[in-house]
Amino acid sequence: MDTPKKIMLQSDYLEGCHPNILKKLTETNLIQTVGYGEDEICSQAKEFIKKHLKNENVDIHFLIGGTSTNQIVIASCLRPIEGVVTVESGHINCHETGAIEATGHKVISITNDYKLTPEMVETFFKSQENDPNFEHLVKGKMVYLSFPTEYGLLYSKKELETLYSVCKKHDAYLFIDGARLAFGLACYEQTGIKLEDLPNLCDVFYIGGTKCGALFGEAVVIIKDEIKKYFRHHIKQRGAMMAKGRMIGIQFYELFKDNLYFEIGKQTVDLAMYTKEALIKKGVKFYIESFTNQQFIVLSKEKYDEVSKKFMLSYWGEENGEIICRFCVSWATTKEVMDQFIALF
Repeated sequence: MDTPKKIMLQSDYLEGCHPNILKKLTETNLIQTVGYGEDEICSQAKEFIKKHLKNENVDIHFLIGGTSTNQIVIASCLRPIEGVVTVESGHINCHETGAIEATGHKVISITNDYKLTPEMVETFFKSQENDPNFEHLVKGKMVYLSFPTEYGLLYSKKELETLYSVCKKHDAYLFIDGARLAFGLACYEQTGIKLEDLPNLCDVFYIGGTKCGALFGEAVVIIKDEIKKYFRHHIKQRGAMMAKGRMIGIQFYELFKDNLYFEIGKQTVDLAMYTKEALIKKGVKFYIESFTNQQFIVLSKEKYDEVSKKFMLSYWGEENGEIICRFCVSWATTKEVMDQFIALF
C-alpha cells in the first residue's frame, strides 16, 4: 500500500509559477527575440518595475536565483581587500556554501542577533577605523541585510533610513536582499515601507521572483551610479547571462504589468496570519514574532513527529528539549491546506 504523500510547507518555492506567468510563457513560446535579456519583453518588464518604483534613474538586471544574485552584486561592488558585513544568520553567511568567500571577499559576521541595528554597524565601522592594525584587516565596504530576514523579521522605514545614513557616513554600500520582498512589502503596517521607498533606503537591492510566484528569477535594482558601470560584464563573467534572457523578463512582465506581485504578497501573508492566530488560540508556542509568510513554532518531539507524518516542515534546531520548526505559506498554498494543518493541534 502506498504511503500517503506529505504536504510540503518547509519553504515557499516548492510549486511552479503563478498561472498568469505560465500562460504568458506559453503564448510567447514560439516568438523569436534577441538574446541576453536585450529583447522587448525584458525592456517592457523593466519599465513596469520602474513605474512601480516611481523612479526612472535605476538600472535593472534579471538574474536567475538568489545565491548567484548575491554573489554577483557583492563581487561587482567590492575590491579585493574589502568584505561585506552581516548578521550570523544572514543568508550569505550560512546558506550559500561560501559563495561570497569563493569570490575572494570575506563575509564579516558582527552579531548573532537576527537583525542588524544602526548602533551595531556604527560600532563596527568605528572599531575598524580606530584599530591601529586597520591595514591588516579586511575592510568592511558593504552592509548586507535581508528584507524580510531569515527569521521573518522586518526592518521599519526608520531603521533602514538610519542604517543607510550610517553606511553613507562610513563610505559603505547598503545592499538589501529581497528574496521574499513581496511578503515584506505586504507588512506595510509594521514597516511603513512601499516598493517606491527602497531606492531612497539603499544603494542596490533585488526583487525576488523565485519565492514570490515566478518559476525562477530575481530583478536587481541598482540605484548608485558607480555600481551600474560594467555590471553586465560581471553577469557574463560569472556565467549568469542567459541566452534566453526573456524567460525571466516574461515572468517579471506579468508580475509587474499590474499589481500581481503585491497581490501575491498580501494573500500569502494574510493566510500566514490566519494560521498563526488560529494556532495561538490552540496554545501553540511561537519561537519568534514574525508577520510574514515564514512562521516558527516550538513543538515537543512527540508533537513534531505526529505533525511530520502529514506535513513536511523545516527543522531549525532544538531548545530546552523542544523542536523549533518553520512552516512557510506560499503563493499557491490554500486555506483548505492550512485548515488541515491547524486541525492537527
